[in-house]
Amino acid sequence: MTPEKTENIDLVMGIPSFNEADNIAFVARQLATGTKRYFPGLSPVIINLDNNSPDNTRDAFLSSDTEGIPKKYVSTEKGVVGKGNNLKNLFKEVDRLQPKAAIMVDADLRSITPEWVNTLATPVLEGHDYVTPIYSRNEYDGTITNNICYPLIYGLFQTDIRQPIGGDVAFSSKMAKYWLGMEWKESTRQYGIDIFMTTTALLNGFKSCQVMLGSKVHKPSAPKLGPMFSQVVSTLFENISSFKDQWMAEKSMKRPPVYGNCNYQDPQPLSTDYKDVKKNALEGFSQMNKIISGILFPSRYHQVKRMYEKKRWNIGSGLWSEMLYDFVYMYDNTANKEMLIEALKPLYFARVASFYRQTMELDHLDAEHKIQRQALHFRRTRNLLVKRFASEKSLSGVGTTETSYIS
Repeated sequence: MTPEKTENIDLVMGIPSFNEADNIAFVARQLATGTKRYFPGLSPVIINLDNNSPDNTRDAFLSSDTEGIPKKYVSTEKGVVGKGNNLKNLFKEVDRLQPKAAIMVDADLRSITPEWVNTLATPVLEGHDYVTPIYSRNEYDGTITNNICYPLIYGLFQTDIRQPIGGDVAFSSKMAKYWLGMEWKESTRQYGIDIFMTTTALLNGFKSCQVMLGSKVHKPSAPKLGPMFSQVVSTLFENISSFKDQWMAEKSMKRPPVYGNCNYQDPQPLSTDYKDVKKNALEGFSQMNKIISGILFPSRYHQVKRMYEKKRWNIGSGLWSEMLYDFVYMYDNTANKEMLIEALKPLYFARVASFYRQTMELDHLDAEHKIQRQALHFRRTRNLLVKRFASEKSLSGVGTTETSYIS
């Protein structure tokens, strides 16, 4: 499909991908059916944003039956990978076409229905700039979201966004232009893109909301030591640091409106490997012990060290919020930010292992309530971090010796 055939577009639907030949045609068909059903008067296009997938994703997408709705394939240059790089290409297309609304959905979705098109696009058509999802999601799926992204945004930004890195979103042309004009670090070009989008939208006055999408069935993101953790967390910490004047000044809780059908659906089943998560926590703490001791407040460090020595993790929501705020503060005060993120990994695994033990006999809704109560702990303890930053500011940049272990 040539660019000339995509002029005067009202609705852009993007599918970022890498090696998704087995499912992308299904996603494209659902988007097409939803557009025909709910927006017959709009001029749409479906765009696949790819990384030159070697598994034939391109042909699977272009040969899919989209009921006459035009398709376009856009790829990064050979050797250039990363979800963020794909979305930058999407933002460029949206900025060029200036549609009334743009939506983006993951290529691995099994649960997407035509209704998702209506649910995601309608708020943008009615004036919102950014739309994030709410799913019925297994409590052990998305552990970075549940234990780091969601509670930090709730606690520090005082904004209740349940899935800040959900992957299935909608946005305005104005929002896309804003993102293109921002500084893009390497982590933003990779898995850090979703948290980059959410934090910058929330902290810069864009009108946001959430929509109910039911159960998310996809390739689940179980806890892992891969690049996703480092890219997501470093991007989040970077934006917390960069915009701290904004969120520190915020005094009240913001609850973006929620649209869509709120009927509960059981989430997809997900197996867990508690022993492996516990093992990663123990081994990682042993390797990062000295660095962790220079980051955590002494009483918190000794509390965690005793758990390590007993080989029994029991990190609750209160302790976890205080520990994570120690890391956020030190991220702002050390040059070796990569090492700090590495030191956080074993503690993240320790918190996930603790959560497994605390919820193994709970049903999905009770576990979800526990995740929400954890976010409340982060809000209640936010002044621990606010006061440290405020004190640092009053000292007019006087240094701290707390970074001495991060070398």
